[in-house]
Formats: sequence, structure tokens, C-alpha cells
Amino acid sequence: MYRKHPIFSNQIYHVFNRSVASLPIFNENSDYVRMCRIIDYYRFVDPGLRFSHYNRLDMESRNTYLEKLHQEGKKQVSIYSFCLIPNHFHFTLKETEENGIQRFIGNIQNSYAKYFNTKNKRNGSLFQEMFKAIRIESDEYFLQVTRYIHLNPYSSFMVKKIEDLVNYKWSSLGEYLTRKENFGFIDKEFLNSFFSSTEKLSQFTFDQADYQKKLKEIEHFIKEN
Repeated sequence: MYRKHPIFSNQIYHVFNRSVASLPIFNENSDYVRMCRIIDYYRFVDPGLRFSHYNRLDMESRNTYLEKLHQEGKKQVSIYSFCLIPNHFHFTLKETEENGIQRFIGNIQNSYAKYFNTKNKRNGSLFQEMFKAIRIESDEYFLQVTRYIHLNPYSSFMVKKIEDLVNYKWSSLGEYLTRKENFGFIDKEFLNSFFSSTEKLSQFTFDQADYQKKLKEIEHFIKEN
């Protein structure tokens, strides 16, 4: 399908999509884990095998294959932040190879949809036809969008207390604030470059009581594009 706003290489984008009819598509931990593994796999230009074929290898072969991909593979996107919510996903991505974002999102959506449909004995599209990609044209907007993504489980009522966000497993926030390599696919250097310490990043994310109101401004931005 024709994209109204083209995607340019070496630019950062807020990329997001939701399921058809807001259908829940992450119903249990194993679903989230599957999507995270798919994300890690398809951030590379040409992994060599479809994920479903790779996933059928024995564990030792999978580990060897993935380790080689991490060491020698060419990334088509850099992933600065992400969040998975039961019926949608968000990323901030930098396209590092031409058409990288298009291929990356297409691959993760197609791979996950096949898994989900097989598991749940359903047919048809799982995600809305075209994902949204909004170009991030300033450092300030990058910071605002990243914070929006990291606060999404709170604004979506997935966590009740804002301080519990760091423990939400399916977001990059915990990896930034605890310095644990939960996923291994987050490029943390760029966001970290804006803050002198983890505490400053945490303060930026949490210590604005009014910020949830400002989320509506960003949501308006999203709907306009």
C-alpha cells in the first residue's frame, strides 16, 4: 500500500501499530516472549532463515545460529525503545538500511501473526493494514516520545502505580533503569547520552505528576498523521 509519508534512512521514527478491532494479541507471557524473540531476530537485514524455521532447530543449534547473527549480522534498524501492550506495540527506531523499517515491521507482524493464528486456530489479518511511522525531527521530541512509550503501560492501566513501571517486563524502560540486558536488542547509548546518570533518566520519566495529561497532546499528534 502507498505510504503517505516516505521513510528515510538514518532518520529516527516513532513506529506503532495495533491489532485489528483492538483484538488482544498478547494473552500470556509466552506470547510476549515470542514477539521479543522475533524482534531480536528480524532487526537484522537477512537472518538467512525464516524465524519459524530457525525456531524448529534444537536449542544448541538455535543458540549458535543467534550468536553468529549477533556477531556478524547487519542491522537494518536500531531500536532505542519499545513497549508491547495487549493490543498494540510502540518503537522508536532508526533506519540503518534502506527500507529497513518497512522490512522489520513487515517481518515481525507476519511472523507473529502466523504464530498467533496457528496457536489460536484463527485465520485472517492480525494487525491493521499499515503501521504508522512518524519522523522524529528533534532531540526534544525524541525524549518526549520515548517517555510516552515508557509510560504507556501506566496510561493503558497495565500497571496501577507509576513506580511499578520499571518492573513491567515488555518494555525497554526496565533495561535502561536497572542496567540489566533483558532483551539484548536495545541500543541504549543515544537515550543515555541525554542524561548524566540513571537517576536523571528515572527522574525525567517519573517525576512529573502532570505528564499523563500531556500524553493526550502526543496522542493527538499521532492521530493527525
